[in-house]
Amino acid sequence: MTTKQIIISVIAVVILGVGYYAISPLFIHTRVDEALPQAVQMPTTIQVSKDAGRAATVLGTSGHPASGTAKIVTAGGKTYLRYENFKTINGPDLYVYLAKDLNAKEYVSLGKVRATEGNINYEIPSNINLNDYPYALTWCKTFGVLFNSAKLKL
Repeated sequence: MTTKQIIISVIAVVILGVGYYAISPLFIHTRVDEALPQAVQMPTTIQVSKDAGRAATVLGTSGHPASGTAKIVTAGGKTYLRYENFKTINGPDLYVYLAKDLNAKEYVSLGKVRATEGNINYEIPSNINLNDYPYALTWCKTFGVLFNSAKLKL
């Protein structure tokens, strides 16, 4: 093999690797159906934040369709972001954020996306003032791309 052939082979392998990393998650779908969080001491009592009954619609972005609702739920002294009937496409390195805007300039990460479909609870740290973070985002960290959002009704 000549040096030129080796360089072309290395470039081809890198392009294929990056392409696989970026595209393969689109074909992977996971489903989680978690119950609505329950109060620990009174399992039959669910406390929902004052306006959480008004669920926010999840909106997809161009090329990233999504559906479902998002709301804030409080149970057992903990606060959760809850997605219901949620559906989105997968992607590389997706995270759930609470953010001050749709560009995720200031945000709190609630962790990696655990599923692309279903009813999913993400615990919100107790020191977070929800009035400061009115958006729930599904964000691709690697490419800095918004997949979907919901304007929470606090």
